[in-house]
Amino acid sequence: MIEKQDKTYKDKEIYAILHPWVKKWFKSKFKTFSEAQRRAIMDIHNHENVLVSSPTGSGKTLTAFLSVISELTTLADRGELEDKVYCIYISPLKALDNDIEKNLEEPLSEIEEISGKKLGIRKAVRTGDTTPYERSKMLKLPPHILITTPETLSILLCAPKFREKLEDVRYVVVDEIHSLADNKRGIHLSLTLERLQNLAGNFARIGLSATVHPLEKVAAFLVGYAYGAVRNCKVVDVNYLKQLDMKVLSPVEDIVEEDPEVINGSLYNLLDELISSHKTTLIFTNTRSGTESVVFNLKKKFPDKYSSSNIMAHHSSLSKELRLEAENKLKDGELKVVVSSTSLELGIDIGFIDLVILVSSPKSVSRALQRIGRSGHRLHDKSKGRIIVVERDDLVECALILKNAVEGRIDEIHIPSNCLDVLSQQIYGMAIEKKWGIEEAYNLIKGSYPYRNLSENDFYSVLSYLAGEYTSLEERYVYAKIWVDWDTKMLGKRGKLARMLYSTNIGTIPDRSSARVKCSGEVVGHIEEDFMEKLRKGDTFVLGGNIYRFNYARGMTVNVTPSSGPPTIPSWFSEQLPLAFDLAMSIQNFRAMMEVKFQAGKSREEIIDFIHEYLYVDYNAANSIYSYFREQYLYAVIPSARTLLVEFYTGFGGRKFMVFHSLFGRRVNDALSRAVAYIIARKYKRDVMISVSDNGFYLSSEGKIGGLDAFKELSSENIEDILVKAIDKTETLAGRFRHCAGRSLMILRRYKGHEKSVSRQQVKGKILLKFVKDLDENFSILKEARREVMEDFMDVKNAKKVLEIIEDGRMNIKQINTRIPSPFAFNLVAQSYLDVLKYEDRMEFIRRMHQAIIKEIGD
Repeated sequence: MIEKQDKTYKDKEIYAILHPWVKKWFKSKFKTFSEAQRRAIMDIHNHENVLVSSPTGSGKTLTAFLSVISELTTLADRGELEDKVYCIYISPLKALDNDIEKNLEEPLSEIEEISGKKLGIRKAVRTGDTTPYERSKMLKLPPHILITTPETLSILLCAPKFREKLEDVRYVVVDEIHSLADNKRGIHLSLTLERLQNLAGNFARIGLSATVHPLEKVAAFLVGYAYGAVRNCKVVDVNYLKQLDMKVLSPVEDIVEEDPEVINGSLYNLLDELISSHKTTLIFTNTRSGTESVVFNLKKKFPDKYSSSNIMAHHSSLSKELRLEAENKLKDGELKVVVSSTSLELGIDIGFIDLVILVSSPKSVSRALQRIGRSGHRLHDKSKGRIIVVERDDLVECALILKNAVEGRIDEIHIPSNCLDVLSQQIYGMAIEKKWGIEEAYNLIKGSYPYRNLSENDFYSVLSYLAGEYTSLEERYVYAKIWVDWDTKMLGKRGKLARMLYSTNIGTIPDRSSARVKCSGEVVGHIEEDFMEKLRKGDTFVLGGNIYRFNYARGMTVNVTPSSGPPTIPSWFSEQLPLAFDLAMSIQNFRAMMEVKFQAGKSREEIIDFIHEYLYVDYNAANSIYSYFREQYLYAVIPSARTLLVEFYTGFGGRKFMVFHSLFGRRVNDALSRAVAYIIARKYKRDVMISVSDNGFYLSSEGKIGGLDAFKELSSENIEDILVKAIDKTETLAGRFRHCAGRSLMILRRYKGHEKSVSRQQVKGKILLKFVKDLDENFSILKEARREVMEDFMDVKNAKKVLEIIEDGRMNIKQINTRIPSPFAFNLVAQSYLDVLKYEDRMEFIRRMHQAIIKEIGD
């Protein structure tokens, strides 16, 4: 049972359960307990499962560890501290692991000093980087507090000697659980915790999370299931206690009318003004190229203020050494500014940041709050954030993010379920531990929240694959990993190298690299693998200022021919964060309200006052939003939660465009557009170009498109079947199958000290994909690759929800013809036409279209 913990304990009650030395230490350091500590410490002391959700700097880490330190101190005082692991701390971030060790060092040594004797409480970090010497040392003298990663814990469960040290674990702390629950790394950890529970019996599971919703779902993910019901967990939610100072800013008064150069100049003037009035600023962009651009332009525009000594970039394409240097300099207070993309891996001791700036929309309320929460890194400080917008779509989006954040409405987290590739890897690990009864193993797996609904068919299918029952796979060098005796209903490991193979190939993060692009045998550049995955035969994209048509990919080499365009896939598309569906729907609802206001003939002042009050934005922003919606209303129709607008428009050279104003987020639109394109291709024997954004998608063709008829053929009942066919021959499926094959150990990335390159993995993945399709259309790993594409990469669940809304009559489809694209279509059309041009040219194109619209509506 999941229940909210609202009971607040008094200082006196908490001190009563702490060892006197720990109590004395705490009093010497802190005036009183934080709210999170008042609500959670008592339950952790009683070995209950607890999920603590509170902002950075609210004492979460000490909340988790204070009872642990007190219990270890009590055992040491009595001389009862044994050579075994009592507490495991798991974090997805290595930076956090190192910080935790440093942060535990201080209280442990100070408590020892207070005691006046040697307590000998040990803590140690164990990750893939730990040296063989350190590992052997841990076997002789295991840490009482083990700090590790999800992958390493899984390996330790298969190491016979270290496994013994885990048999009496009493606490497991999972930090940053919000960043694990929505991906396969978290799914992997969820199964590892069930394996640990099978070994050690019940232990207290303590989850630490930033802002996430719904907390009950994350709590269930943390604790799992027993006998078909969710285990008990107390949820401590103190997010509302930390004040939020959040604003949406525009560098100019009128975004659409202003010259692009002026907007760019004003953007950097505003950034400089904000940075200069704060001690340390953290800037988030949504892409790595955006990060580099901000750093470069600040240095170039203000050379006297910014140099390599006080501003640094931090993103995943930089070397580990450079990222570490940025982290350390920030912690030491040497940097005025750090600019990061989505990869910032800072630990708890990140120094004092008093302002977070988000350049453009973070695409979800939870992401905005998590990023802004990195400021005010002290207990009673405000979290101060500014979102800077330079486009009208961005302005509306960020205004709704602000409203939802202030009102505490957060997007729902997506937790993948029944991932059969991760399951394959974990069953192999279980078989290495010991022999299992098939039913016993199945019941353990169903204890994991993501596998609570795992069917017997899927479970047996994975067992059949692992046991080598598809004998023809051996021809492709995919060998059996386990044995299964269906008569005695037992399973176990196969082969002497099992442990070595498992420990060197474990993990869920696929190897990635860039792919070479070849035209007429010559290498013309490189693209990221993520980007390559999105390409389908006939797609055109820009590289180095030239447009190319995608023909095929072999391994990590892409074959192209020159094309005249326009590009169907924008070059920056692969890095874009997708808009959260819940946020998209709140924008749709706002659009519906605005349409009602215009239809009712409300005055300009009345509508601007409504926008100002409803969205908490200033009058400049309210005026820009008013103008944007008024232009759309007068020229066309406002698409909203009640109206799906389909706009037919003929572009340059007579090319036909069919724009679906489907503001449901990129993942939903990807699913809808591919399904529609597949129906058109099947019905009219003609390929159409697709371009997708968060705000909609368009289909484009030289002749008649027939897209609306194709869309009407889609239903909530048939979309999944159509999508399976639509993605069948795409690079998306090929890429995801290779990742799934790696996780399920069909493709071994490392064998006997040799590493298989990404290119070789890619080639083998394509060969295996073709082979298993012929072998069995329902082969477990093929099934998982399709599920991953449709549920994790796309969002078929919410695409079905959209179709249900249309089927129920809650949303009607409205069709219009336009000579100039309507204002809400500007960005989508410009995205394709002007991918070959610079951002400033795209802004200029939008400005010219806007002026044409103003002329049309007679303003």
